[in-house]
Amino acid sequence: MHSPIRPSLFLLGNSLVDAIIDEAFEVLEKVGVMIENPEVFQLLSDGGARATGQRIFLPRGMVESALATAPSAVTLYDCRGENPRLLAGENIHFDPGSAALRIFDHSTQTQREATTADLVKFHRLVDRLENITLQSTGLVSSDVPSQIADAHRLWIALQNCVKPIVTGIFTVEGFGPMFEMLAIVRGSGSALRAKPLAVFDACPSPPLKWSTLTAQSVLDCARAGIPSEFVAMPMTGATAPVTLTGAVVQHTAENLSGIVFAQLAQPGAPVIFGGSPAAFDMRAGTLPMGAIETMMIDVAYAQIGKALNLPTHAYMGLSDSKCVDVQAGLETGMGAVLAALAGINVISGPGMLDYENCQSLEKLVIDNEICGMTLRLVEGIRQREEPMALQLLAELVPGGGDFLTSAHTLRWLREEHRFPRVIDRGNTQQWLNDGRPTLPDRASHRVTDLLTGPPPEWIAPDTTKELRRVMESYARRNGMENLPLLPVH
Repeated sequence: MHSPIRPSLFLLGNSLVDAIIDEAFEVLEKVGVMIENPEVFQLLSDGGARATGQRIFLPRGMVESALATAPSAVTLYDCRGENPRLLAGENIHFDPGSAALRIFDHSTQTQREATTADLVKFHRLVDRLENITLQSTGLVSSDVPSQIADAHRLWIALQNCVKPIVTGIFTVEGFGPMFEMLAIVRGSGSALRAKPLAVFDACPSPPLKWSTLTAQSVLDCARAGIPSEFVAMPMTGATAPVTLTGAVVQHTAENLSGIVFAQLAQPGAPVIFGGSPAAFDMRAGTLPMGAIETMMIDVAYAQIGKALNLPTHAYMGLSDSKCVDVQAGLETGMGAVLAALAGINVISGPGMLDYENCQSLEKLVIDNEICGMTLRLVEGIRQREEPMALQLLAELVPGGGDFLTSAHTLRWLREEHRFPRVIDRGNTQQWLNDGRPTLPDRASHRVTDLLTGPPPEWIAPDTTKELRRVMESYARRNGMENLPLLPVH
């Protein structure tokens, strides 16, 4: 029996991969990085880096030592401490794009600010989407003060979805209550370190700069054993070289600099080589995530991350369209397939519209099916039996039999084929009889169906009380006496 071949995509030859990595080392040594965080600056200086003003220069040996201690794999566990998700090799996991400020309202076909009620629906929906294996704090609520919005969205997520979570801080102070809530769910800080539940995004500022906030996030996560996902954001021709390889060099250098101080803070700290670059559109002044050049940068830097033996991440499988339309499907489908073929471990983006600014529940349902198609693609073609067809044909064809009711069809149908729920595979007459529904309309009905019923039953009442205690205390310290009411189910 022949083994299946995993289809793969590579855009860089081995010699170019080596050249990009070598040049990134040179950039860190000769150009350096701007470090605004005093603690990180001191950590790097004490570790052997040369400093001039706020700029610090990292010798190659220092970077190589950090790479030697950075783990090659990260494993996440759900809120129950079960269902491990391995981020390594060619394993791929989809999660919704993070931190959108607006939600697309299907009933009015407009974007509006998200509220706590929207966050609850979002996370309950993600909990029920089988091809999206990680959740994210994908919406920011407008009905809480901005200084507590990071902790608030995590609080909502932990109560409404059992899946591991991709999140991040908006303020330095936000890490404390967020860590406390994660530790409550897991049982203790040491249990959280042993079975990580969350990944925290950390975004260096292009070109080659770490703000106080993002650098502090990396430090805090390293010391707590929480994986940091670096989200480097070179913008071609604006905050990075206009050439794709030049942008990848800068992206690599920014990721490597974060790895260095994460490993200095805690050798062996889990890190993920990631990003959200953009091929800057000079005509419109926008950052199109759906541009093919953006996707090519993503695929290329994923090769770099794999060459460095690190878990990888990218923002792909999303769209710049302002609504759920043909453009949304085109860009999302292309991105999801390319990301899967590249073997990117964490693929962030399903549900997102409008340059990462908007989430759509309907698009999320559609994208779940796109994710399912890509997961089927990378499974490849398996030889199920030996012989493959000869015996079956010999038995059925001479006697005029068919394959519809054969034992062979019943045995292999579900393993060979995936059957989407909202993508229309019916005939034209049925479509006409149903009133000519569009794909977004079918997705809207699916959203309603999936949101019917109680929330996931993983969480104990005592845990709910403890999480509320932490969130209410943090809200009061920031001038909010009463949290928004949660929907009654």
